[in-house]
Amino acid sequence: MALASRLRRVFTVPSTLSSRFAAIRLNSTLTSPKLFISGLSRETTDEQFKEAFNPFGQVVDAKIVRDRATGRSKGFGFVTYTSIEEAEKAREEMNAKFLHGWVIFVDPAKPREFKPTPRSESGPSETGFRTNKTVGWCG
Repeated sequence: MALASRLRRVFTVPSTLSSRFAAIRLNSTLTSPKLFISGLSRETTDEQFKEAFNPFGQVVDAKIVRDRATGRSKGFGFVTYTSIEEAEKAREEMNAKFLHGWVIFVDPAKPREFKPTPRSESGPSETGFRTNKTVGWCG
């Protein structure tokens, strides 16, 4: 009997949890019409992705980020609308919803941060040897 009540509690919690997570994620306001969508199915195509977000406004761009080597989806993507109001509506309607069997989360897209290129050490180190990090030690 205790096991049954415990199982019932486990299976009823996700609906309340997803609404709690959705409320937490909606607290920040949008500053651009670009959205970041995470939790995508690996089988979702760019066309299906765009169609899912079309009902909320005019989609300028919808892309799923893919691995360069394999071409497989990384499970997240970006959608850009023509206005912030359309993006806000899509965010409210699609956040914590199912898309192709997976729960997706819609957040404001953050601007890309500039990352300086790593410096390579061209001179010898304290020991007099240079290190080649891809091959090993050389003198």
